[in-house]
Amino acid sequence: MTSKPDRKPLMPMQDYAAPLYRRIKDQLRARMLDGTYAPDAQLPTEQALCDMFDVSRITVRQALDELRQEGAVKTVRGRGTFVAPPRAYQNIAALQGFSEAMIPLGHQVTNRLEGFRYFDPDVDLRARLGLDTDVGNSVRVAEIKRIRILDGTRLSFETTFLGELLAQKLMTADLATQDIFKLVEERSAVRIDHANVAVDAILADEETLSALELAPGSPVLRVERHVFDIHARPVLFEFLHFRSDAFQYRMRIDRER
Repeated sequence: MTSKPDRKPLMPMQDYAAPLYRRIKDQLRARMLDGTYAPDAQLPTEQALCDMFDVSRITVRQALDELRQEGAVKTVRGRGTFVAPPRAYQNIAALQGFSEAMIPLGHQVTNRLEGFRYFDPDVDLRARLGLDTDVGNSVRVAEIKRIRILDGTRLSFETTFLGELLAQKLMTADLATQDIFKLVEERSAVRIDHANVAVDAILADEETLSALELAPGSPVLRVERHVFDIHARPVLFEFLHFRSDAFQYRMRIDRER
């Protein structure tokens, strides 16, 4: 896919105060937004950008590096730099499983089961799952690890914890193809009602880097989700790690009057 013919900079480079590389970055991003450089279009070469903006190659590389870190462009070795496709997104205000949210938007979702084990939880996890917090009593928790693959790209690495009794109802389920929310509701009397969610950005640990095939030092979007049933009883607790360059959470917020 080719881009439209290059145009002159949107404004003279000296007209606003910012580091030179950032001014170039802002102008390239503006051209992505106005469609001059459409998704998947190849950007001009580094030398062409040097000529276009009358700057050094080092300055151009700084601008492209920032765009790459922000997920706006991607570099394909031996081919060049391309405008990144729009990020997949999910409405954070709606409590849905990943497949529930993505498939209606036209995406293809597949899963890879990385692990399923039972273990003795600490007091904190017992409390989160509404289990007996007396460590002298034997209580086990299931840990399910899955990689969620969207349109062929490893998008998220999920670790889900739930009590043994509920987990046993999922033992014969196909965890590689279905959302855990759906399986819980289909295979038990539990009806999921709401969740408490916390979102932050972190550097991926070694396990997440490997699962999502990311380079060392890559950031990820971490979602901590504590799910409850219609009686406000804990159902499960999970960590979702999303590629920060390929996924967004979105929501509508209204101004309080």
